[in-house]
Amino acid sequence: MSIGDNSQHELAPPAGWTKSLQAFQSPSIPRSIGELAFTALPLIGFWVVAWLAYHFGYGWVSPFIAIPAGVFLVRLFMIQHDCGHGSFFPHRAVNDWVGRIIGVFTLTPYDVWRRTHAIHHATAGNLDKRGVGDINTLTVREYRALGFWQKMQYRLYRNPFVMFGFGPAYLFLLQQRLPIGLMRSGGWPVWVSSQATNAAIALGAAGLIWLVGYKAFLLVHLPMVLIAATIGVWLFFVQHQFEDTFWSRQKRWDFQEAALRGSSYYDLPAVLRWFTASIGIHHVHHLSSKIPFYRLQTVLREYPALREVGRITFRESLRTVRLSLWDEERQKLVSFREARALPPAHVA
Repeated sequence: MSIGDNSQHELAPPAGWTKSLQAFQSPSIPRSIGELAFTALPLIGFWVVAWLAYHFGYGWVSPFIAIPAGVFLVRLFMIQHDCGHGSFFPHRAVNDWVGRIIGVFTLTPYDVWRRTHAIHHATAGNLDKRGVGDINTLTVREYRALGFWQKMQYRLYRNPFVMFGFGPAYLFLLQQRLPIGLMRSGGWPVWVSSQATNAAIALGAAGLIWLVGYKAFLLVHLPMVLIAATIGVWLFFVQHQFEDTFWSRQKRWDFQEAALRGSSYYDLPAVLRWFTASIGIHHVHHLSSKIPFYRLQTVLREYPALREVGRITFRESLRTVRLSLWDEERQKLVSFREARALPPAHVA
């Protein structure tokens, strides 16, 4: 079929999508400003309400208010995400400075994250270029070749309680404060971005602590950050760690095929889709990262065949946590139990 013909339901070859999706890439300044306002203002409002609850002796309520506040913080991160792709505003400088300001609230140094995320987009699904901006994933063969303690370390890393419990807190509270592994390759821009963000975070935190006290700050702000971090890591995990995802060696790797087949369509209810800024339409996002998040749903309406590619419902997504190893032979993610059942010759 012709890529532009949406009256049919067959899926066109991946190589044809780039040109068709260009029509959705233009951001709307009023729409972007509105999305930013509808995200930032409720976030501030929930923070204030949580503090008032603490101030008037209802501190036990504050952690519950942190749940919707954390969800709005996730949405703010998604706006920062679009800024990093240059898709939220028409001008790069506006994207960059809005992204840097948001990075203070999301605890994410914008220029560092933009660099690693660009590498993620350029190498997603490439078995020979893993390790930057993605979740560490080994093949069955690689895992079997590890020593005992190395296997234990990998199993611990992939454990759901670590991945979605300790992991998000470590990533956003500690690792992003000093991205040591990127200092050598990224040079001084990485250092400036991380330390400028750290300084702004410290000033903001000091100001809030001076205003409301450190106990109120911790009770109100820390749960909000941890909830947002956990949701963020979960979304990133589901977007690429599903059974029929795509991984390939460099000689057979193709950008558009990896984008279309290696990224999921996380089909969430409308309310959750709004709160997550449609990031679940991830296969379209990887095909054309210049599309603002508020146009991704329009792409699915125009090209309904994309709705069936990599589609995962919320219930189905819960089963992805057991998948930890890539089976190159069968071209699918498998669990540790499934990997143990494979014969040695299967991965020799």
